[in-house]
Amino acid sequence: MSSNLPNDKHHSKPKFPDHFGDFMKSMNDFFSEKPIRGFLQSIDDFFKAPFPFDGGFQVKTDETDTEYIVTAELPGVKREQIHLNMTGQYLTISVENNELETAEDDNNQIYRRKVFRQQSSRTVALPAAVNDRKIKASYRDGLLQIRIPREKGRIIEID
Repeated sequence: MSSNLPNDKHHSKPKFPDHFGDFMKSMNDFFSEKPIRGFLQSIDDFFKAPFPFDGGFQVKTDETDTEYIVTAELPGVKREQIHLNMTGQYLTISVENNELETAEDDNNQIYRRKVFRQQSSRTVALPAAVNDRKIKASYRDGLLQIRIPREKGRIIEID
């Protein structure tokens, strides 16, 4: 018998170059090397933590027998940048930062103005509608605390 038969154990397939594997390795190397890796990382970081408060600010809600307490951590925010809105059973806390930067050069008569606007908001759903006239809010040391009294419903007797 001939030793060149296809069923021969010693017969080996001719090796072809693995172009697809080489291409994939090249692409992997391309995206993992700098500056591409740094660029892609910066895009990832941007979408993970958009301005101004890393995709929102921390809000904590607590409930007692007499009131709901909503606490928001807003370090570095001024009181006039905070806006509260109560609609039905939804409380919205908004933080808005508007900055105006101007540069003037009287010699060359060049004037430049830039307006920076940043806004972030969170909405908290309360279990029931509340009387918005009785809501109290305080802001100290970067901590906003909103106290919302719980309303007692009217007891209805059955005939």
